[in-house]
Amino acid sequence: MKVLQMRLNRGTVRVLPETLDDLWHLYNVIQRGDEVYARTTREVKPRDDYARPQEGRRVPVSLGVRVQEVAWDRSLNRLRVHGIVCEAPEEVNVKGSRHTLSLTVDRPVTIVKPRWPSHHLDRLRRASRAAGPPILVVSMDDEEYCLAALRQYGVDVRVERRTRLPGKREAEKRAGAVQEFFKGALESLRDEWTRVRSPIVVLGPGFVKNDFVRYLGRAAPDVAEAVVDVKGVNSAGVAGVHEALRSGVLTKALRQVRIVEESEAVEEVLARLGGGRGDVAYGLDEAKRAGSLGAVERLLVVDATLREAPDEERLVLEEIIGGVEGKGGNVMIVSAEHEAGEKLLALGGIAALLRFPLG
Repeated sequence: MKVLQMRLNRGTVRVLPETLDDLWHLYNVIQRGDEVYARTTREVKPRDDYARPQEGRRVPVSLGVRVQEVAWDRSLNRLRVHGIVCEAPEEVNVKGSRHTLSLTVDRPVTIVKPRWPSHHLDRLRRASRAAGPPILVVSMDDEEYCLAALRQYGVDVRVERRTRLPGKREAEKRAGAVQEFFKGALESLRDEWTRVRSPIVVLGPGFVKNDFVRYLGRAAPDVAEAVVDVKGVNSAGVAGVHEALRSGVLTKALRQVRIVEESEAVEEVLARLGGGRGDVAYGLDEAKRAGSLGAVERLLVVDATLREAPDEERLVLEEIIGGVEGKGGNVMIVSAEHEAGEKLLALGGIAALLRFPLG
């Protein structure tokens, strides 16, 4: 994400999203009541009341809309911002009508807010510092493999395949089946890797993962060079990816990926709750109380909780966030798109790691 301009005294920030992750960040920054300005196309009809009716034609135009709804369309790589047109050239005559802006990668957008919350500015700054493509993870055993991209918003599963290889007693059949299994996994991996040239991590129980890495070295040396780590986990497939995130075995390869830090923080919340410790709080009321006492060392809030809360509740959440930051606490916005976010949602969407137990 490139931050092209920031004029907070006017409530204006102009950015250029460069990746799919950047669209996710904007999805969590743009809210109801904001104004969003971008290039778009709009159907324009002749304005002459005495002319013969003609079909409208779509023309490129710069529009501003006052936001009513935001929808993130990951499959089509775009962010749809729907609202009422608040600014438009006079010649298109659409002010006051409804319009949907489709925000995409490599097209600048301007966002205007009455007041920019600090956690929104922090998200944009983190996005502007984020570097490099997503990490590709292959999680496999002799019955399945999964290819996933670890993005800032969560686990993006690209391919899942299941099989059943012959047993070791059928050595000849097994050798051929393993080669076909690895060939299919390599084809899936190469299709994804060629597009993004990402670092690759291979996970799984047993020795199949190691055999696959050796196969890569023979069959696809260029892909093999992108493998930065090989780790053992108890499960394969998507379950193996989530296990690796929970246990922290991906930390070396994923230092720049936000999801690891979020997963570790949520696991710490759960560990303190499981241990019956008093230095943890969850739910809106407990988090508010802990914040008012200056007890919060780190506040965790699910992005969906902030984004989808009614206006009154969202103001309370932002007041808690501001209070925690004002007393020297750290605030982490956790994505609902991965397992850690789902766990935090089950606790009410907000939790706090405390400096001291509350009586």
